[in-house]
Amino acid sequence: QVQLVESGGGLVHTGGSLRLSCAASELPASIYVMGWFRQAPGKEYAFVAAIRRSGGSTYYADSVKGRFTISRDAAKNTVYLQMNALKPEDTAVYYCAATKKSYGRSWSQSYDYWGQGTQVTVSS
Repeated sequence: QVQLVESGGGLVHTGGSLRLSCAASELPASIYVMGWFRQAPGKEYAFVAAIRRSGGSTYYADSVKGRFTISRDAAKNTVYLQMNALKPEDTAVYYCAATKKSYGRSWSQSYDYWGQGTQVTVSS
């Protein structure tokens, strides 16, 4: 059972930066993609970014392209989300997730494991 623990959330002003971390208890070869999703109050999960466990290919939602960067440290079983130029609309609980599937990386329903989430609040 893969366990995921996020950290790094907080309160930041518009234009500021945060780096989220997602530490995995393990990342077996069966894990294909690691992803970040976010959920604002009253809204569904929204895809933010994803990275393949092997090879490191990255994928982003249009709303964060050029501002957010997903990366991984294989030795530490950790995935990061560097968030720059933050906007109030980025305010949400951010979740790390992992999937064994090679498809549907932007669909929350495709993911098998989830962290508990970390709050990001961007003030105007």
